[in-house]
Amino acid sequence: MLTLVIPVYRNEASIPDLLDAVSGLHRDLHGEMEAVFVIDGSPDRCFELLRDALPARPFASRLALLSRNFGSFSAIRAGLELVESDRYAVMAADLQEPPELVLEMDKVLRDEPVDVVIGTRQGREDPLMSRLPAQIFWWLYRKFVVPEMPPGGVDVFGCNREFRDNLLRLDERHSSLIAQLFWLGFRRKLIHYSRKSRQHGKSAWTLRKKVNYLMDSVFSFTDLPIRLLVRVGGTTAALAGLFGIIVTIGRLAGIISVPGYAMTILTIVFLGAVNLFGLGIVGSYAWRIYENTKGRPHTVMMRMHEFNQGD
Repeated sequence: MLTLVIPVYRNEASIPDLLDAVSGLHRDLHGEMEAVFVIDGSPDRCFELLRDALPARPFASRLALLSRNFGSFSAIRAGLELVESDRYAVMAADLQEPPELVLEMDKVLRDEPVDVVIGTRQGREDPLMSRLPAQIFWWLYRKFVVPEMPPGGVDVFGCNREFRDNLLRLDERHSSLIAQLFWLGFRRKLIHYSRKSRQHGKSAWTLRKKVNYLMDSVFSFTDLPIRLLVRVGGTTAALAGLFGIIVTIGRLAGIISVPGYAMTILTIVFLGAVNLFGLGIVGSYAWRIYENTKGRPHTVMMRMHEFNQGD
């Protein structure tokens, strides 16, 4: 049995096409599929539309409503936690990833010695102004967080129960689900696809969310900021020492007769900026450690509906 997890946020216009696509997958999988829709605190009518439409659909399904927007990765975790199944697949509600990917991931999980299947973009039909920030984002992600990350990034994946169980054991807040997929290891396979242009609505994956997600990924999976801070501090100290030697020699030689006010101010400002920058980096790590000690749940579920096949 395959469990299909679909996080939903601001996808009201795409609900009819989404349900048709899931019905098609149910048919192609000969009924061996259950769908889990997780409404991630969406401000539109996604929950009401799915609640009214799912009973008439041929596939078994569950509909979970979260109390607020916790983020797509937390919503995916919530969906994975709801059902015990042999295989799992994640599908985007905006249908920019071809639904046929689910069939391909399921086939790989059934027929090959693979624990997790990762869908990576080979191309995308989005406008240039959408493609360029995405390319820069994933380049930075590969450079500073996960070197094994495919150049096109990751949006969907499928896995078996063993991988899912170990993934849910990583009880971290403000982390990166995608980086966790690679950190876990296991037997992995990449499948490539071309991302379609968005047909309905506007993406909620804004630049601000991308920057925040990149910061969460960096602070959760690498000590690069700390190492950079140490190098900047060491270089600054070396330059300050060299500057002190030069000033001392100039003073003894009579070249410098009046202390430089401008240089003094610039030095104070520069060192103060470096100090604040360093405190911010250390504070970011400390805040994430503090968040993980609170023991709060990743999501809060308001209600959950279960629809049996044919209801």
